[in-house]
Amino acid sequence: MRRSFDPSISTSGETEGAECPYCGSTETVREHPKGPGLCRSMHYCNGCEQPFEKFG
Repeated sequence: MRRSFDPSISTSGETEGAECPYCGSTETVREHPKGPGLCRSMHYCNGCEQPFEKFG
C-alpha cells in the first residue's frame, strides 16, 4: 500500500511569529498548523490576547 502525502497536516516551518493584525506585535504563537483551509493557520497574540488567522 502506497501512502500519499497529506498537506493538511504539514507545517510551513516558520520559526518567527506572525504579525498580529490587531496590534502589530510579533509576539505570537501558532496554535494550530492549519486553519479551516490549507492556506490558513491559526495564531494567538500574546500582546493583545487575540486569536487570528494567517493566510499564505
